[in-house]
Amino acid sequence: MRIHSLQHVSFEDIGSLLGDVQDRGYSLTTTHWYKDDTAPALDSFDMLVVMGGPMGVYDEHIHPWLAAEKDFIARAITAGKKIIGICLGAQLIAAVLGAPVTQNPYREIGWFPLRIPSTAKDHPVAKALAECAEVFHWHGDTFALPAGARLLASSEACAHQAYVIGEQIYGFQFHLETTEASAAALIQYCAEDLDKSAYVQDAEAILQDRERFLSINKAMSAVFSQIVASNR
Repeated sequence: MRIHSLQHVSFEDIGSLLGDVQDRGYSLTTTHWYKDDTAPALDSFDMLVVMGGPMGVYDEHIHPWLAAEKDFIARAITAGKKIIGICLGAQLIAAVLGAPVTQNPYREIGWFPLRIPSTAKDHPVAKALAECAEVFHWHGDTFALPAGARLLASSEACAHQAYVIGEQIYGFQFHLETTEASAAALIQYCAEDLDKSAYVQDAEAILQDRERFLSINKAMSAVFSQIVASNR
């Protein structure tokens, strides 16, 4: 399988997912929008992974390439590509599909548990998520559910944490791919987000337990396996 990722800043790549891609012998290519890369041909990849970033979906006046990215995501959806969106990526997909993306009532940064709705407990990805005692979050915005989306998870601070559309599109507001190193990079580059509000943990709390990262990375592997399996 040929994986293509969309990256928005230097410090938010696919993280632990790189190991899952390599272990399966899949290929990986990346569009670095912040380097003024251009999007690839649709026939050059099988799965698209849209990563996170500190900008918002509405920041085209600051990052003009967001318009090109939205168009590319729309064309990938129409072409039937399997798509995974993480944080900003999930918001971009939702926006492309006509769902509002707005400021969440709370900024959510750090380690918080998910809630799996009863209507999703039979879904393989939701079952994998249910194994996580807590997951890593870093976001201030949220998405409404796009038309046809099935809610897979929520949290105390954020009603919409994960969705699936027809086993083609998966959106995750939280981060399972974050490693200890990439969390440290987020803290370095986005320290102003750590505002001590209700659902924002400090840098020490975020980094204090290495096992948390190993746990979510294991969950990332399980979720990726389920998504790949649903493509067969």
